[in-house]
Amino acid sequence: MALRQPPTLGHDQLVAALRAAGETTRLRILSLLRDAELTVKDLTTILGQSQPRISRHLKLLADAGLVTRSTEGAWAFYRLAEEPSGKRPAAAILALLDPADGTLERDLERRAATRRANAEAAASFFSANAAVWDRIRSLHAPDAEVEATIEKLLGKAPIGALLDVGTGTGRMLELLAGRCTKAIGIDASAAMLAVARANLDRAGIRNARLAQDDIYALSQPRNAFDLVIIHQVLHYLDDPGRAVAEVARTLAPGGRLLVVDFAPHALEALRTEAQHRRLGIGRVEMADWLRMADLETNRVIDLTGRDSELTVTLWLAEDKRTISDELRADEGAFA
Repeated sequence: MALRQPPTLGHDQLVAALRAAGETTRLRILSLLRDAELTVKDLTTILGQSQPRISRHLKLLADAGLVTRSTEGAWAFYRLAEEPSGKRPAAAILALLDPADGTLERDLERRAATRRANAEAAASFFSANAAVWDRIRSLHAPDAEVEATIEKLLGKAPIGALLDVGTGTGRMLELLAGRCTKAIGIDASAAMLAVARANLDRAGIRNARLAQDDIYALSQPRNAFDLVIIHQVLHYLDDPGRAVAEVARTLAPGGRLLVVDFAPHALEALRTEAQHRRLGIGRVEMADWLRMADLETNRVIDLTGRDSELTVTLWLAEDKRTISDELRADEGAFA
């Protein structure tokens, strides 16, 4: 069998990449983004340059395809490109850099200090809201039991591409990213994404990224993920069925959806204490949402800890399409 050759770059594309990287500050930026997402503010602090100057450098790198940009409210985060056309030249250029270079070492030291400051700010937000989260945890089965059940449901096989919808503190990414080729955590809250980013950084997780997104209108592509998780999210929503349908769109043929949420309960105080829109999710309504999203329910498990007032329910569903089914559908669309 012939080995598949890596994609090559056109003359103009390669020249643009080399020109973009061939400047001192832009090369330092590429090195800083090698294993981290950073904002313009982070980079101005680390590099000691003005915001307009850093923004211009980032635009040139982005125009050349070497970095990509994602937004979280008023913030924009930059990282190395994930597309091969940008990822390969960036990796090749960075591989030539001496890791013991004094300038790069000082940049990394300043980056570490900046990230510590960001983590402290995230921890402050978490502390301000910890009382509510701790109260909810006290009402249901221990988190360790829930997580052990999640791992048992998913099995030991590699996961592939993971999407964690409503990632919150990033705990599901911490738990599963090591089994994934890539992992993306999304949340509507920029403050929660800051908490998740600090947690992932502390855990040393490098194959997961975070993005602000709308669960009702995801920017994620169709047929992209082998596993999607919606962990303790649906009870915050006015229209959970619509969210399930939108999330199902991102599943690859044969992909799985794991939903974790509370079973129906009567703790009315959670509406005011924790902004819960719904007092749990029933089995019948979840079955209807999954069926309408063309997903087949495989397993449903209830967990009720000793002296718990809330039952945690886990639903594992599957997209029953095969890759050949999807290929035929695509061919039909162009017939």
